[in-house]
Amino acid sequence: MIDIKFVRENPEAVRAGLAAKRVTVDVDRLLAVDAERRAKITDFEQLRAKQNRESEAVAKERDAAARQEKIVALKAVKDDLKALEPEIGSLTAEYDTLMRSIPNLPRPDVRVGRDDSENYTIRTFGEPPRFDFEARDYMTLGESLDIIDVERAGKTSGSRFGFLKGDGARLEFALVQYALEKLIGDGFTPIVPPVMINERSMSAMGYMDRGRDEIYRVEGEDLYLVGTSEQVMGAMHIDETFQENELPRRYVGFSTCFRKEAGSYGKDVRGILRVHQFDKLEMFSYTVPEGSDAEHERILATEEGLMQGLNLPYRVLGIVSGDLGDPAARKFDIETWVPSQNTYRETHSCSTCTDWQARRLNVRVRRNNGEMQFCHTLNGTAFAVGRTIIAILENYQRADGSVAIPEVLRPYMGGKTAITKR
Repeated sequence: MIDIKFVRENPEAVRAGLAAKRVTVDVDRLLAVDAERRAKITDFEQLRAKQNRESEAVAKERDAAARQEKIVALKAVKDDLKALEPEIGSLTAEYDTLMRSIPNLPRPDVRVGRDDSENYTIRTFGEPPRFDFEARDYMTLGESLDIIDVERAGKTSGSRFGFLKGDGARLEFALVQYALEKLIGDGFTPIVPPVMINERSMSAMGYMDRGRDEIYRVEGEDLYLVGTSEQVMGAMHIDETFQENELPRRYVGFSTCFRKEAGSYGKDVRGILRVHQFDKLEMFSYTVPEGSDAEHERILATEEGLMQGLNLPYRVLGIVSGDLGDPAARKFDIETWVPSQNTYRETHSCSTCTDWQARRLNVRVRRNNGEMQFCHTLNGTAFAVGRTIIAILENYQRADGSVAIPEVLRPYMGGKTAITKR
């Protein structure tokens, strides 16, 4: 949630940020409701103080007639208070709705753009492979090696699901072990979180106002399936206060994630690129406000280090304002080369959410001087496992239909150097 004081003092900056994100919110109405609500609350507090004074006066009055007059006056004050309560309630409801509809504003260094077509390349790593044979796509490879099975998943679960089998399953856990070893050594605490989250927590993380159609809900319960472990790792410290020396606090969560993929009908239907269920390792950090920019660069460097260890060709993209989700103030993506599509596809993202989520979560830090501030929160993908497997299969394929295993993963696959047909 944005700071209302910032809105009051910088309405034009808020309007500009909203326009950059292509979100419409009536800032004038918000400011009017805020002013009226504060005035009503002041009136209410003054009436409450008057009620207390007149109650004391009634209790002290010994003259019957005078006492009766004071009782009548006290009743009038109580009636005024009673009349104000629904007015304040209505204004507060509208105020909360308007405040929650304001996304995090883009950081000043974010390039203004309409949508993902305007995202821009910051740097690249590696060269796309050149094969001296007819390259296969990952599904052809996965099915011929008997490590991916979407046909049977279709029978058990429907479209956009898949089984990882044999060395495909081993490759998943090799990626997880490889990343965990690196991240634990880098100060991240491993987490296996719940994959269900209540509405208060999901809403506080900022995924309900304009993303509800992507989220699975558990029928009849106050529970949703997470689309990323970021959603539950951020909420795990709801209503808590860190001490300054406890930050930065870094977690890496492994979870199965669920997304409806609403609006993506016809896109990547076959295979495991765009699915309803997938496994992911996600980084999440809480920092002091002045440390969040450096932490954002640190998370991106960690992502790149993992990809460079796999020796997969990728590019880092700067995300323009119109392609930022509600919580993000700045975002970088990593896209990895997919030979069969002759293009890069997204495998990683990392975002700084400044204090926007922490305000909604009520997560604070007590500074060494005693000052209380809202934390800054950040998130980043370590591995979206299925998409990384796709990149490995396609970039490491060999002429005989086998797939070489990246060297850094071999210790986690019993020393195997390749996935071959059984």
